[in-house]
Amino acid sequence: MFEKILVANRGEIACRIMRTARRLGIPTVAVYSDADADALHVHQADEAVHLGASPASESYASTEGLVTAARKCGADAIHPGYGFLAENAVFAKAVEDAGITFIGPGHEAIAALGDKISARAIAESAGVNVLPGAGEAITSVDTARKAAQDIGFPVMIKAATGGGGRGMRVAHDVRDIGDAYTSAVSESQSIFADGRVFVEKFIERPRHIEIQILADSLGKVVHIGERDCSIQRRHQKVIEEAPCTSLDGETRTAMCAQAIALAQAVNYRSAGTVEFIVDRAGRFYFLEMNTRLQVEHPVTEMISGIDLVEQMIRVAAGEPLALEQSDLRFCGAAIEARICAEDPSRDFLPSTGRVSRLLPPPETECVRVEAGLAEGCEVGIHYDSLIAKLCVHGETRATAVAMMSQVLDQFVISGLSHNIAFLASLVRHADFAAGNVSTDFIREIYPDGFQAQPADGAVSNALLAVAVFAHLRRQTRAAQISGRMPGHRDPAGADWVVVLAGQSQTVTAVEMSGGYDLETRDGKIEIRGTWPLGGPLFEGTVDDRDVAAQIVRRSDGYQLLHGGACVVVKVQSARAAELASRMPAPRPPDNAHKLLSPMSGLVVSIKVSAGDEVRAGQPLAIVDAMKMENVLRAEFDAKVAKVCAAEGDSIALDQVVLEFHRGPEP
Repeated sequence: MFEKILVANRGEIACRIMRTARRLGIPTVAVYSDADADALHVHQADEAVHLGASPASESYASTEGLVTAARKCGADAIHPGYGFLAENAVFAKAVEDAGITFIGPGHEAIAALGDKISARAIAESAGVNVLPGAGEAITSVDTARKAAQDIGFPVMIKAATGGGGRGMRVAHDVRDIGDAYTSAVSESQSIFADGRVFVEKFIERPRHIEIQILADSLGKVVHIGERDCSIQRRHQKVIEEAPCTSLDGETRTAMCAQAIALAQAVNYRSAGTVEFIVDRAGRFYFLEMNTRLQVEHPVTEMISGIDLVEQMIRVAAGEPLALEQSDLRFCGAAIEARICAEDPSRDFLPSTGRVSRLLPPPETECVRVEAGLAEGCEVGIHYDSLIAKLCVHGETRATAVAMMSQVLDQFVISGLSHNIAFLASLVRHADFAAGNVSTDFIREIYPDGFQAQPADGAVSNALLAVAVFAHLRRQTRAAQISGRMPGHRDPAGADWVVVLAGQSQTVTAVEMSGGYDLETRDGKIEIRGTWPLGGPLFEGTVDDRDVAAQIVRRSDGYQLLHGGACVVVKVQSARAAELASRMPAPRPPDNAHKLLSPMSGLVVSIKVSAGDEVRAGQPLAIVDAMKMENVLRAEFDAKVAKVCAAEGDSIALDQVVLEFHRGPEP
């Protein structure tokens, strides 16, 4: 077994690998950039080595820096995690040439399968179903257009290397080809240093199913079941689960057999994932093979009881797999939700900032939290937006879905925008509960984008009751403060005016043991529970239903998060409500003639100059945030008055990029 493992990664996956290594008694070494000097993974390792500046190209993606760090600290193995260099054959070979063990497949297998064009050819020769498509790289818009017309629209233009949904664009007709090709090439070159792309048939409304395999150096290959990763946005997974409830036994058996055949065709070693898409007729097609550990590997571990990181370490150390296919058993259902620093109300654009509070739900045998941040950590523009992974396990899928809904309400993050309300809304959706999902699920249920609102009467009642509960507890505490002015009177304590979702009503509260009975216009609500004064989380019951709700005190009321709803509730005395009704509504700032950056990031390019005439939909600027290029387009025809940013600038959320003339020039 290894003496010391260097983890060539950061964030939650670095912490995850270190946890297994610690259990196996193997010391670990963290590496870090300037931005991560105080990061969680640095503190969890036995020692740490500084790599370089914050950009990944100067730190986590530096082959020379990582190999030098391993030699410096005496590590005899490197685990790459995922992302960065995990699927880089040059890096794997450099590690091997340095006499250090690469915990993953050999560089030959990575090279063969990491290039999606060659992987497609290998899969076809191994008898794996492949999508209709071009078997070679596309080198121009014209060749992309011809290939697409030969295949038939819609098509996907895909990066030949890399993964994680990067460098992928869909073209629905010939007019989309130019922008799709240019954008895919640019993003692929920027992220993977390889601008090659190819074209495949795009299957509409498919399910995305992947098979987890394990292989040793002696030729044994087993599969550890499948995962359903259909719920995606921008080709990036949002919620994953195991097993897939929609697969019949025959299809599952065939997919697993093809996954094993592909691994055997390249003498694969270590953990790997073969990804397929399944169309509405039940036909399945090979997408790619990820020659690494997957982000969503915990759901497989939870239903199988197998630690995939441990198996990777043991196989890399030369041990044969101690698993037999016939001995593997799968228990229950597991679901993973990716909690990310992004703003769902702004089309999921990345969010940056300092994490001022991070309180995950308590871990149990059925709840697993994998976080890469702690309170006080900074989420910057240099790396991806993943904050944590929340995983649950239940005896049935229905049990797991209910548990996920509950623990999402308990996960407290403040200091930046995140997607917890969105995730909570997803798992409460009737189609998700029924398993009726596809890769278009998010777009179909939120065609106009996601805006957190009360979902139903039960959620609205819970929000109202929690706000009144918190307000009365604060009033009770205030009444106990000594030294108040003579003649001070407490507000009338029984009747309150509550404003929720723009609707006002009078609520009468009667204090009871452990809570209150509330009389509303819709009837009686009983609320019981606990809330540390000023704390972030209420936990209790509303009409005997378990409720966890996050509470943030604001100047205009209480911001509450529960069940996918995120609203502000005002609780006022009758007199305060009367005075508030007389206040004029504030006017929003007039930014109609400005282009504001919808995210913090780095300006890649400005495509216009002062004096240029622009048309609605025309690209104006490109901002890179968290490894994703975002094209900012004109919303209307206009003339550019002023350019307020330049290529290479770091730009903040809502910072002005361009100004336009307000009307006809004199």
